[in-house]
Amino acid sequence: MLYPQREGSPLLEFAVGGRVLYLFDRSGPYAARPGPAHLVVHGVLDPHHTQVLPASSHSESLQVLGVSAVEGQGEVLWAQRGVLVVQARLPLVLATLNTPISAQPGEWLAFRTLPPLHGFLVGPP
Repeated sequence: MLYPQREGSPLLEFAVGGRVLYLFDRSGPYAARPGPAHLVVHGVLDPHHTQVLPASSHSESLQVLGVSAVEGQGEVLWAQRGVLVVQARLPLVLATLNTPISAQPGEWLAFRTLPPLHGFLVGPP
């Protein structure tokens, strides 16, 4: 559920997976309308707080940090050249800057993102 902010704000309030995220609006002014929406949530990984977890029983988790960052753990669904899709209560597109993470699909990742999270609106719901 999307709740665009007041006039001139670059943030989108997005409720998903039992969490409320504040996303930097990357879709342009006035593209987002209140209500159900499909967004790509993209974050940059903090390399000091990101690691592939050893094989064992894991569960998805996601906590909001500050205004626009998250930490959690989830299963890697896709990985290619420093970009990962991780299922952690919702699918997240996570990228690294200058620090490769060697995670493969099927592995579990503990992570923290740097603020801000970015939101890209994907067509109508």
